[in-house]
Amino acid sequence: MKKIILAFMAVSFLTLNAQTKEQSNTQDFKKWQARVRGIAVIPYESAKIGIIGGDVSLSNTFVPELDFTYFFTKHFAAELILATTKHDVNTVGSDISAIGGPTNVNIDLGNVWLLPPTLTLQYHFTPFEEKVFKPYVGAGVNYTIFYNVEDGNTVKNVSYKNNVGYAFQVGFDLMLNDTFFINVDAKKLFLKTDVTVDASNLAVGLSIPADVTINPLILGMGFGMKF
Repeated sequence: MKKIILAFMAVSFLTLNAQTKEQSNTQDFKKWQARVRGIAVIPYESAKIGIIGGDVSLSNTFVPELDFTYFFTKHFAAELILATTKHDVNTVGSDISAIGGPTNVNIDLGNVWLLPPTLTLQYHFTPFEEKVFKPYVGAGVNYTIFYNVEDGNTVKNVSYKNNVGYAFQVGFDLMLNDTFFINVDAKKLFLKTDVTVDASNLAVGLSIPADVTINPLILGMGFGMKF
């Protein structure tokens, strides 16, 4: 996955450099655009949980999102996405019989906020000033910060490791006039984190490690403007 994204970005930058030279001889155009979107964040989660086994479940969420795009040329642009989401977290099908509990139990791990700023390099298939329908694809990276962790009803504390992930993107702008447009966008993030659960309230010194894959699908729709 990492090699695919790096290859996409390398080819894009080479093409971008050539088009930037060509663009310097053409008419100026509006290089910035901003969007406000409502996004649905749908995790496709899985986990390898030590000691108690089982899997993990993260709730879906719907939040507002703000993003900014800068056009290097009429075809190439970079987009920065800013949003934060809150997710309820549970284990699924865990076995705590070794410490006097039941088998096949779901454990409430509380909730956590995710802040995943994501930067993508985009290719737009139609020139910026032309056409009403403007599709694009993109690929890039994100750095996810886990914060405001709240304990659940079962364990004392859960900690998450911040981590780098990768993103693919596809979407389109539908121009209403020369300045304003409607946007529809879908992103797939590939994100993992190391989780440590302090379960010393269940058994003295018990700490449960887990490798958690989140890999959310982010579906968005909103309005934007060029400037």
